[in-house]
Amino acid sequence: MENMYHVFILALVQGLTEFLPVSSSAHLILFPKLFGWQDQGLAFDVAIHVGTLCAVIAYFRRELILMSKDWVHSISGGPSTPNSRLAWAIGLGTIPAGLAGLFFNNFIATQMRATWIIAVTTLIFGLILGIVYLIARQQRDEYTLRLRDIILIGCAQAMALIPGTSRSGITLTAGLLVGLTRQAAARYSFLLSIPVILLAGGLEGYKLAISHAVYNYQALLFGFIVSAISGYLCIGLFLRWLERFGVMPFVIYRLMLGIALLFIF
Repeated sequence: MENMYHVFILALVQGLTEFLPVSSSAHLILFPKLFGWQDQGLAFDVAIHVGTLCAVIAYFRRELILMSKDWVHSISGGPSTPNSRLAWAIGLGTIPAGLAGLFFNNFIATQMRATWIIAVTTLIFGLILGIVYLIARQQRDEYTLRLRDIILIGCAQAMALIPGTSRSGITLTAGLLVGLTRQAAARYSFLLSIPVILLAGGLEGYKLAISHAVYNYQALLFGFIVSAISGYLCIGLFLRWLERFGVMPFVIYRLMLGIALLFIF
């Protein structure tokens, strides 16, 4: 990418939408199509995803340090603690998405990026989020997750490989469905994104490294910085938004976006 204005907009879109229940991948596909921009390329997508990975690590750095310490103690014979159990929940919850990415990523990347698919998934999973939010009990925090809860949320995250589904949105939906509060479901969703983005970014980064292609490193660095800063700010704002307003504004946005895409394309 040569146009720094495009770089800024797309990196900002990634930083804001990665952690909102509206699908970052869908917006990164749609923005170039809507405005007639050249496709940003895989290298840029990897750079801005690494930016949001750094954002969530930085935001939850204290929790991650505590979880890491307690997890190491637990595997070396120490007692199980809420932090060590949450660390195991993040690891186990990543397995379904890792397997799905291993077997279906190429098919999804080449066959499921059509606009009508994005429109339909945006509508369907937005509607499901709204319904679950209205009926969910919302009584527990992320430290009380049981194995069946982890499996359900992990399988939901695997479905987010389909553009328009929204990784944040579908894991938030699954978290609400198993009885987590909206803030707890969002926090677990954010933490669950760390190994997924790390694995996906590492795989795609390796492919890029062995391709010996030439990249605009200035654009990649700029996109990384913008997505990291905007992603960090978005996490805190979204958690406060959830506490005050819930998810229904995002449900309405998804329904409006899905309908608009069906008409436009």
